[in-house]
Amino acid sequence: MQRKVLIIDCADAPGLITKITGVCFSNGLNIIKNSEFVDNAQGRFFMRTELEGETFSTSLLAELQAVLPQKNRTRLVDAGKKRVVIMVTKEAHCLGDILIKSYSGALDVEIAAVIGNHQVLQPLVEKFDIPFHYVSHQDLNRSEHEAMILERIAEYAPDYIVLAKFMRVLTPEFVIQYPSQIINIHHSFLPAFIGAAPYKQAWERGVKIIGATAHFVTNSLDEGPIIKQDVIPVDHSYSADELARCGRDVEKSVLSKALHLVINEDVIVYGNKTVVF
Repeated sequence: MQRKVLIIDCADAPGLITKITGVCFSNGLNIIKNSEFVDNAQGRFFMRTELEGETFSTSLLAELQAVLPQKNRTRLVDAGKKRVVIMVTKEAHCLGDILIKSYSGALDVEIAAVIGNHQVLQPLVEKFDIPFHYVSHQDLNRSEHEAMILERIAEYAPDYIVLAKFMRVLTPEFVIQYPSQIINIHHSFLPAFIGAAPYKQAWERGVKIIGATAHFVTNSLDEGPIIKQDVIPVDHSYSADELARCGRDVEKSVLSKALHLVINEDVIVYGNKTVVF
């Protein structure tokens, strides 16, 4: 039996669920799980359906197009493991968490390679028999450095790129190569404290919670569609360094949970928002 995930984003209209499931039934497909959401303010309909069948007809998508409103976004994707390239700088907590969860099977992801602009994390990566590529940014302008990274990434043809504390801002020329495929972890509860040193910003404001946000990367710094967020309580006694230390646990948890949602095809991006089933 084959299993695939059907993702539909279209204008809302009466009877869509009946029409869609009818096409699936006529193709001999069994619905394992189905979720839907209507954004009434935008008049948009979203549906995620796990399908199982002996075969998937090449005409399935065409049959769906015949019953869906025009200008829809419909995808049929394979369920299961996705291939990622991870980009890092010096901090190990997010990378280490993903490595361990991938190794143990807790995260259904194939880590094709890790790319770093420093060599600090190379020994950790090589303990898991994963290729590590050191691409230094020294003596290079941003465009030259990114071109070298893109060459490395292209060798692995990843489904997604994960920025596990890669502490450099990517240019629009880089981002456009992988639209809605670059996942970043930002160490604050966005939209608060965008940019550099968010824990210091939070300490200066005397916050009572700190958090982390995993989001898709766009050309607007730290303003891409949000996938997952979480917070923990803090108080006036915490220093900026203590906030950062506590925040690392939230960061790695949020990033791995976001990655799980994305590789499981539970996330639909529309505009600068997401629907997360």
